[in-house]
Amino acid sequence: MEQDERRELLELIGSFIEMGLVENIAAMFRQDARLYALTGDLLRDERYVVRVGMAVLFEELAATRPDEIQLAVPVLRPLLRDSVAHVRGEAATLLGIIASPEALAAVAPLLHDTDPQVAEIAADILAEQQR
Repeated sequence: MEQDERRELLELIGSFIEMGLVENIAAMFRQDARLYALTGDLLRDERYVVRVGMAVLFEELAATRPDEIQLAVPVLRPLLRDSVAHVRGEAATLLGIIASPEALAAVAPLLHDTDPQVAEIAADILAEQQR
């Protein structure tokens, strides 16, 4: 994906999520699995509604494309070491939605995160999986 195309897609996806059109974005992801590569950039979006919308999007994709959603794991893992706490927390949340053994193993070290909210997110995700 070229840089200009990537930038345009990020703008489009962020705007659609902000407008509440998550189902449209889910259809795009189902059509083109390369869009999972944009997940990290979307979690860094300054708009809170876009970051929350990513969780809604991943809930939908987990229900409809459980195998394909695994493509996001390699993109999300590096975000767990991001210097910004909310980025680490959002990445952990999406990994919790994916809930594969690989995704959950990546979340486990966040139990000891320096930010108490991130550590709590990790604890909640791992506790939910044990139920």
